[in-house]
Amino acid sequence: MKVLEVIQKRRSIRKYKEDPIPEDVLQRVLEAARLAPSGKNLQPWKFVIVRDKELKNRLVHASAGQFFIAEAPIIVVACGFPDECYSKMGRYMKSWPVDVTIALEHLILQAHEDGLGTCWVGSFEEEAVKSILNVPESVKVLALTPLGYPDEDPPFRGRKSLDEIFSYDKY
Repeated sequence: MKVLEVIQKRRSIRKYKEDPIPEDVLQRVLEAARLAPSGKNLQPWKFVIVRDKELKNRLVHASAGQFFIAEAPIIVVACGFPDECYSKMGRYMKSWPVDVTIALEHLILQAHEDGLGTCWVGSFEEEAVKSILNVPESVKVLALTPLGYPDEDPPFRGRKSLDEIFSYDKY
């Protein structure tokens, strides 16, 4: 598939098959995240790959009861390092949220290319997730995504038109 085709066909998946993910497929998906660009190439991230059923069920409760995330064989928890990132992005903010987002999106797009489904989960209690996974206090949890073979084919949900989101030469 071409990159634009992957982007056009990707959907948020909320139903998963129990089929395990072959190790070579998982490694390719993780490699996509590893290769993502970041401010000053500092790569201020770590991804926790959660396979343990008990931990996945605990993450459900830390994620507003979104039970579908535990259906997938893996939950990926994307974490960032606020103290180890480019600190002057735009001359006003730290880069870690953008850096981690880019890496997670690379993971999501490669997952789709490999026939896997994901769903960006931003509704979670960070302190609960950190406690469940022993994430250090200095590390921030940005998002979670289940990772597995889809058991649904959701319809396209539409997007704004190009002229609504782009302007040329001036805002």
